[in-house]
Amino acid sequence: MVTSGQLPSPVGDITEWTKGYARRHPIAALETVGSQCILGLQAIKWLVLDIVRWRFPLGEFVEQAAFMASTAMLPTMCVAIPIGVTLQIQFALLAGQVGATSLAGAASGLAVIRQGAPLVAALLMASAVGSAICADLGSRTIREEVDALEVMGISAVRRLVVPRLAAAMVVGVALTGLVCFIGFLAGYLFNTFAQAGAPGSFVMTFASFATVGDMILTLIKAVVFAAIVAIVACDKGLTTKGGPAGVANSVNATVVASILLLMITNVIFTQMYVLLFPKTAL
Repeated sequence: MVTSGQLPSPVGDITEWTKGYARRHPIAALETVGSQCILGLQAIKWLVLDIVRWRFPLGEFVEQAAFMASTAMLPTMCVAIPIGVTLQIQFALLAGQVGATSLAGAASGLAVIRQGAPLVAALLMASAVGSAICADLGSRTIREEVDALEVMGISAVRRLVVPRLAAAMVVGVALTGLVCFIGFLAGYLFNTFAQAGAPGSFVMTFASFATVGDMILTLIKAVVFAAIVAIVACDKGLTTKGGPAGVANSVNATVVASILLLMITNVIFTQMYVLLFPKTAL
């Protein structure tokens, strides 16, 4: 602060800016991650308890799952085709350079299942489903509907977050399976008809290298990724402030934060899987 008759100090301005930056970014980021972790633990706790006590809101779950599937299914299918074809092109070129063209099917198929399918499904859910969840809950928060639920003794976590979390995990697994099938089929067709590959070689090499553990890892990724998208979207929606402009800012923050967390989590899962279950040579 500058008093009358005193010139502003550059050092003081820099200090104030540094403190303000720390409050706006690193500290705010830690607080956001902490609130999302707490919300996630509460949602999982109530999800398990409500299922055990037969109090799970099945109607809301079905409605949310149908909405998420209808929102994300078509974009996911449209993205899965070029992803499968692109991976097949790249791995076919690499296999041709090292003289192992017969392994192109195994390489592209495993890339789709291990990395492409869960990431594509999660990214489409973050952009389509996550933004819709955040906009819905953000609008309710701005209209004070969430506060009204709490006043009436109804937990917003149990009423709003739990069914969306469960629906997101189910739809995430379904979308991942869809991407696996479409991506592998697109790579197979492109290799067979456009690259003049042998259909039997494509399938046999994939069957030789793929394991059940790869599919289990993919399904675990799908569940965790979908849970991350749902929790981030719900947290941003329930903490929305500032009217309609605040809803738009929350939606934007939901997509960015979800994609960042998905990429970090994918690296952790992939590295842990390689360390815990190393592959042996054939």
